[in-house]
Amino acid sequence: MSADLDFPTLLSLLDDRSAAFRGVLAAAPDLGAEVPTCPGWTLHELAQHLGRGQLFWAAIVAAGPAETPPPRPVEVAPAEREALVAWFAAATEQLLGALRAAGPGAPCWAWWELAQSPRDTTAAARRRLGETAVHTYDAQLAAGLPAAVPAEVALDSVEEFLLTCCSTTVPWPHAPATLAFRATEGPGWYLTLSPAGVRATRTAPAAAPDATLRGSAAELLAVLHGRTPIDDLRPEGDAVLLHQLYDWDPDA
Repeated sequence: MSADLDFPTLLSLLDDRSAAFRGVLAAAPDLGAEVPTCPGWTLHELAQHLGRGQLFWAAIVAAGPAETPPPRPVEVAPAEREALVAWFAAATEQLLGALRAAGPGAPCWAWWELAQSPRDTTAAARRRLGETAVHTYDAQLAAGLPAAVPAEVALDSVEEFLLTCCSTTVPWPHAPATLAFRATEGPGWYLTLSPAGVRATRTAPAAAPDATLRGSAAELLAVLHGRTPIDDLRPEGDAVLLHQLYDWDPDA
């Protein structure tokens, strides 16, 4: 399945969502505020987590093809607001710089060996875009500045999540089924669950899906990332299948 966003656009949107996250850090009344969608984390801890993630993937991309990832960053993010914003900006620029230097489609390590996403810089950029977009949403909620993930970002991130986090060659442990995810902006995606694993596609199956989830791309993304309960979007068909997918851990 090909992506609709080209590599420069992915990097531009990643930069934009990172800037939005920095904007929340600069405007939030309290960096110690709890993040309701990330229980147990404060806004400062969320910034540290996301910044470390940018640094980790910058190192992954810079290393090129590898059998194992580089060590995860453990540095503590600054507590003072201005320094924290600057630290996060520098972490983002390291990631963007590494991606620009490597270029699109360059091989690199990735944890999704069994998924449909390639193990390369384009897939890494899509993964970081989705992570940054969702955590920016988290930060906005914590700061009392709620805002939906922009549609262009959400559309790509829903597809990326299905390809990277849902697809696998691990056998589906329940009866075979097909799930549909329909965005109000137009696109639709389908997951085929079978003994051969889970596969994502934009091509509608011949038979009607066993369950369908409809909403804006931002709403679908929130469900996929566990920010919104599945039943809030009023699934059509056998909703149990959607819960089974959400609860399934192929690595268990």
